[in-house]
Amino acid sequence: MKRLLITTTVFLLSACSTEQIKSPETSHLSSSSATSNYKLRHHSILHLGKADESSSSPEDDLNAATTDIKQGIASWYGPEFHGKKTASGEIYDMYAMTAAHNTLPIASYAQVTNLQNNRSAVVRINDRGPFHGDRVMDLSYSAAKKLGIDQTGTGSVEIKAIDSKQALAHLQNAAAKEDKNVYLQVGSFGNKKKAIKLQHKIAANNNLPAPKILSLKRKGSVLYKVQMGPIKTPGNVEAINQQLAKIGVIDTQYVTETSQN
Repeated sequence: MKRLLITTTVFLLSACSTEQIKSPETSHLSSSSATSNYKLRHHSILHLGKADESSSSPEDDLNAATTDIKQGIASWYGPEFHGKKTASGEIYDMYAMTAAHNTLPIASYAQVTNLQNNRSAVVRINDRGPFHGDRVMDLSYSAAKKLGIDQTGTGSVEIKAIDSKQALAHLQNAAAKEDKNVYLQVGSFGNKKKAIKLQHKIAANNNLPAPKILSLKRKGSVLYKVQMGPIKTPGNVEAINQQLAKIGVIDTQYVTETSQN
């Protein structure tokens, strides 16, 4: 991401909400139907916490990896793993637009298209899998629903790796059609104290707008998401990402707003 001088922020802060079940386990399910026939999978956690100048970014890894358009069968995984850790170390939120893939870089984005109905969705890769011979991607429940494969459990898809600028453009266009906004999410926690600690760390930097903590309760548990926005100008959010990286906040992502409970 190019270095940019920090400009006057065009972020307006708005509260919305989301949730989770805290668990240290790392087992995963791959859905073969909407309600049953799940296949257990295991993976190791990749800890992506502190900035490291010697390590490459997801954008660099994406350039190094194949960017050919791939086609195959996608499945989805949901309730059994909602609230558990993904391969990235993040907590899996079945209602977020994420996916598991075996070769695309962690924290990169992909545009996924259902070849049967031409529906398209942008997902963020935050997990590894699927571990099933004939499948190329495991989608979150929300991503599967958007593509129209939540009821069948699997579907034929096309996967195209995209960079963060393309992902933001796609999300803003889709959000505009639904009269929603796109936000920069800087953290997601099952522990409110950790969310507050990150909020204070960012707020202590005068060059950055103060983020808000959003909470969503589902299935008796709560996930605390630290977000900034809404995003109006791509150039400004790149500058803010550069400032966040300087204080060690590197695992940011673009998300559309959710309805407040």
